[in-house]
Amino acid sequence: MEELPLELLILKSFHGHLGPYVILGYMMGKIAREKFPDKIYANVYTGTKPPLSCLVDGIQMSSCCTLGKGNITLHTGGFPMATFNDDEGSKLMIELKADIREKVDSEMSLGNEEQRALELYAMSSKKLFNSEYTPVNRSFRRLIGKQ
Repeated sequence: MEELPLELLILKSFHGHLGPYVILGYMMGKIAREKFPDKIYANVYTGTKPPLSCLVDGIQMSSCCTLGKGNITLHTGGFPMATFNDDEGSKLMIELKADIREKVDSEMSLGNEEQRALELYAMSSKKLFNSEYTPVNRSFRRLIGKQ
């Protein structure tokens, strides 16, 4: 097995192992953090059942949204999707593409989860995720009296 980059060693230590969903969550959080470098909030729609819920730990690790700070909310649903927003009202939705989810779920096992995770980590975010960014309408905010 190849040596892991430092960020993945830290993620593995935090989560307890390195599987596909924690990696995917980590990647989602990094994308969101790049879009919202200051104040950020997350809503995650995985529910609490592993392995899908492992997405939450990855998101916490890279986005700086944590349960302890209260800037992440976990929702039921069973979807590999999260929305992120800033204080202004801009929003970023990121969801795992259906074909990638099918591949992950059909090919993952305890014996190969780290290798599968590393394969996903090497892929481009455009290949893994659908995303949609909705910027705040500043003109509308001024009209309703919110700067």
